[in-house]
Amino acid sequence: MPPYGVPNDPADLIRGEGTWEEWNPTEDSIRPVRGKHRVAKQRGGIARSSTVLGVGVIAAVGAGGIATAQDKPAVSISLPDSIADSLPDAKSLPGVGALFSDDSDGDSGVTTGEAVVAATPLTTAGVSTADARQGTTGAGEVLRARILQQADQQQAAADAAAKQAAESAAAERAAADAKDQQDEAKADAAEKERKAKEAAEAKAEAKRLAKLAASYSLPTSSYTLTSTYGQSGSMWSSGQHTGLDFAAPTGTPVKAVHGGTIKSAGWSGSYGYRIVLELDDGTEIWYCHLSSMSVTSGNVGTGDTIGNVGATGNVTGPHLHLEVHTPGGDGVDPASWLRGKGLNV
Repeated sequence: MPPYGVPNDPADLIRGEGTWEEWNPTEDSIRPVRGKHRVAKQRGGIARSSTVLGVGVIAAVGAGGIATAQDKPAVSISLPDSIADSLPDAKSLPGVGALFSDDSDGDSGVTTGEAVVAATPLTTAGVSTADARQGTTGAGEVLRARILQQADQQQAAADAAAKQAAESAAAERAAADAKDQQDEAKADAAEKERKAKEAAEAKAEAKRLAKLAASYSLPTSSYTLTSTYGQSGSMWSSGQHTGLDFAAPTGTPVKAVHGGTIKSAGWSGSYGYRIVLELDDGTEIWYCHLSSMSVTSGNVGTGDTIGNVGATGNVTGPHLHLEVHTPGGDGVDPASWLRGKGLNV
């Protein structure tokens, strides 16, 4: 029978059976015996007999590695071998065996005298070597640091994108401004070229007209224009005036406007005395209402006197009625034709 103070059978005591009796320890009873009633020494971690509790703690901590008892001291828990022997081996549990060392006694894979714990404290799970070098040891601190780092990276990326967009916009504006300047310069150059061309053309036309004026002459002098081409009135049988009237005193000299040939000269009804001068290009100049005719045939030169102003035919007073007909026979405005030859009417 066991001494007083010791249960008859630990298993009966756990089941609520058995009694306690007095126990007087002796040298033999307290000598370490390999086997029953042995309490495994702890290595600052989890004992073999505390496997179940360790598994629960590990599952609570999870892969993130944030331990809620970071600053609390480790607690050693031992159970009688009668209970511990019925527990499954720690290395046989999925995901737990890797936490134990391979140093074993015999074939069991677990150190006989000491329990093996994970090399990394639970409070530092998830802390990388780089984090440790930077002085970061807590999992929560690591998470905070990584969130801040990610925020800094996102902000830096946003700042870089904004900077790139601003630089692109500035480059586009600069290119647009440069294009506008080029277009403006081209427009200015084109305008200057146009003006220069117009000035050159005007100068050439003036030179041409001056040359023509030297070869053309007004039909008379000391005159007053009284009726113009196309003017409407009942005095003309067609209802419109077909020439240009130079009112001047009777006898005022009438001149050839250009060199040509006298095509006809004589009386012509309502036109009175008329001379038809044909120019080299076929244009005909009609001189009407003459009081007299100095040349009735042959060639004449510019400015030669061919007759005199009169009032013959259908008239209301002395004047020279001048008409201009194209080679095709159509009548044109004498004033415009004379101006086209460089003469101011």
